[in-house]
Parts: sequence; structure tokens; C-alpha cells
Amino acid sequence: MIEDRFIARLEQLVADGKRRILGLVGAPGAGKSTVAQAILEALRDRAVIVPMDGFHLANVELERLGRAARKGAEDTFDSAGYVALLGRLRAQRSDEVIYAPTFRREIEEPIAGAIPVMPDTPLVITEGNYLLLDRGHWKDVRPLLDEAWYVDVDPELRRQRLVERHMRFGRDEVAARNWVQHTDEVNAVLIESTRARADLVFPLA
Repeated sequence: MIEDRFIARLEQLVADGKRRILGLVGAPGAGKSTVAQAILEALRDRAVIVPMDGFHLANVELERLGRAARKGAEDTFDSAGYVALLGRLRAQRSDEVIYAPTFRREIEEPIAGAIPVMPDTPLVITEGNYLLLDRGHWKDVRPLLDEAWYVDVDPELRRQRLVERHMRFGRDEVAARNWVQHTDEVNAVLIESTRARADLVFPLA
């Protein structure tokens, strides 16, 4: 999945053993998690994945704010908390383990303290939609990344993957297609507008 040139770039990035943070950005369904997992397998114990999705606001809070129907939009995350975690990961002490949250699609909720990041792990891979957004707290993410890769895939394939994902986690086909059209695709347009801020485009078939 990952061409040798990308592996070589990563090897160079972590060559001195110091903490580096790689951001993987792309529209919903682009394959960010797939790329992150492939990198993890290539670098083995030298990498860990810390997903932006761990900072989803809880469903009860989205309901309170009236944003449940827009879950996945830029204002449905704890963006300040995400920035704070990235800052901690950059400055991690040699005697501490930092715990990051994850997101469980089967319950559609974030889970705190689920991912241990060891101090001697040189590469943190963080993947998400808004890492290159230049407003709000999101604007503070890009300076904390050593590199940002934009994951690019055929739009029709991406939309089909999204429909299948939503159906896999409980929506019927009509509801899945409606969510993709009215929520995911609105977010995708915004995310595509940030593409120029990436260091490179990672093409994914």
C-alpha cells in the first residue's frame, strides 16, 4: 500500500529518534485510518496512532448544543483539547506515559485514556479531517505537525465507502446516503479547501 518513497521519507523523519508528529488529512472516507495503519505496520514499535476522532464531543453534548445532525463538522469536536494533547506529545517527558482518547464507531462515542503513548516512541501518527483548517483552535494544529500528508482518493469511491460504513454501523441505505450527501459531503468541501497546506498529497486507490 505504501510506496518505498513514502517509507523512506518516514525513515528519514524519525532517523534521530526524537519525537515527530505526522498528520494525515483528508475528507471523510478518504482512507486516513487505512494509511495510518499501514504506516504503523511498516514502522512497527516506532509509531503510535492518535486519532483526532477521539475528540468528538459526546452525543449527549451534541444534543444539548443542537449539533447532533451535523456530527463530524468542525464545531462538533473538542478542538482545544486536541491541540493541548498534541502540545503535550511534542514535549513528552522521558518518565511519563501520555494517554490519548479514541473513538468507537460501534457506540459512536469517544473513549478517554484508551491509547498509551510511550515516551520512547519516535513517531505519533495523528489522522483527521481538520488538521489543516486555518481558523478557531484548529489553526494551532499545523504548527505542531512535523509533516502533513493529504490523503486523496477518487470521490465516487470515497462516497461509496462512506455509505457502506454508515450501513455497517446501523443506518439503512437511504439514511446512509442522506447522511453522506447532507453532512459528510459538506465537510468534505471544507476539508478539500485546506489541501494546499499539506506537505504532500498521498494518492490512495
